[in-house]
Amino acid sequence: MATKHEQILQHILSLQVGSKISVRQIAKDLNVSDGTAYRAIKEAENQGIVSTIERVGTIRIEQKKKENFEELTFAEVVNIIDGQVLGGRDGLHKTLSKFVIGAMELNAMMRYTQADSLLIVGNRLKAHKLALEAGAAVLITGGFDADDAVKQLANEKQLPIISTSYDTFTVAAMINRAIYDQLIKKEIVFVGDISTPFESSYYLTTKQQVKDWYINNEVSSHTRFPVVDDRMKVVGVVSSRDIVGKDQNTFIDRIMSRKPLVVQKKTSLASVAHMMVWEGIELVPVVDGSHVLKGVISRQDVLKAMQQIQRQPQVGETIEDIVSNNMSQNAQEEGWFEAHVIPQMTNHLGTLSHGVFTALITEACEKMMKLERKAEISIENITVYFSKPVPIDSILHIKPTLLDVGRLYAKIDVEVLHGQKTVGKALIMAQLINR
Repeated sequence: MATKHEQILQHILSLQVGSKISVRQIAKDLNVSDGTAYRAIKEAENQGIVSTIERVGTIRIEQKKKENFEELTFAEVVNIIDGQVLGGRDGLHKTLSKFVIGAMELNAMMRYTQADSLLIVGNRLKAHKLALEAGAAVLITGGFDADDAVKQLANEKQLPIISTSYDTFTVAAMINRAIYDQLIKKEIVFVGDISTPFESSYYLTTKQQVKDWYINNEVSSHTRFPVVDDRMKVVGVVSSRDIVGKDQNTFIDRIMSRKPLVVQKKTSLASVAHMMVWEGIELVPVVDGSHVLKGVISRQDVLKAMQQIQRQPQVGETIEDIVSNNMSQNAQEEGWFEAHVIPQMTNHLGTLSHGVFTALITEACEKMMKLERKAEISIENITVYFSKPVPIDSILHIKPTLLDVGRLYAKIDVEVLHGQKTVGKALIMAQLINR
């Protein structure tokens, strides 16, 4: 039987896109407390099936697929440009496929204005009407209002007409920036993107026995499995250590480890990788807000995802990209790396910034560990000494030295030279992610 939390989520999913949702109404309709209703609505917001819009409230929206990262909803546009909705509120949940700047003759403007697009234009009443009739929303710049007939048409078409005090080109830049930010967010991988779904997962119930662990192990090659109760809630995990020396007819709930570490679909890849390394575990259950099993994520899933990320083209150059592209292994001296200080790495004084200096050190350590130990590392602690300013166009020589290495940790000393002079040193403690 579904819990009250699950019943509320199912109820929200059954609502028509665009429906308004309130804590009080949900609590009344489903006979639950306001607190239970609130928590379920927040979970629905995390899942992307509802959205809270200022001056509008919480509404049911269509869940956006991850690959549609380049699209914004009209509600998001309102928030970005601090706009005011003049009409067509029922269409705020819709997404725009493109936007058109109305700085042209009316006929030319209409050739580019299509359904599901957004026309950004000033106080041009005829353009407002024609855009709505073509199935496009309208964003009026300069703080102007819309004609009452246009507002009525927007309500009928369920297409937002929005006003903002910003000028046309500022608004276009703000929307472009929001799309770029979403492109950057796309590079952040979550557990839900790479985990094995429930339908393909191997798990055990509390009523099964040790012999069932051996069956799952033979089929999946995993040595760790989530244990669920009769409501599919994760109540424990059982691993090879738990079953050693146990009779094959022993029930799983007698030997399982209780209160296991779990993650949710919105947990980041970096977080679960850190957890697996820190705890030395190969598999973690994926659950929802009610602790119901939704899948599993294994160490192999994490490693494959990390390799895939390294192969993906970057949307825009980050500091890490710039550092990596300007660092190479010294061909004459083994174990040394060279980095060229380019303008993007400098501060307002034209010298190497402290943040980039740290990034150079960590990049050299990562390259060294890959070459010497075939290992990925996660920096746990870093102490940096930046003793001399480094001018633009300098060539830095970086020497990471492995002081100590164990099964899970490495200690690295780093020296940075400019010419023959030491300009900085560092001591790093790092976790080994992959050996």
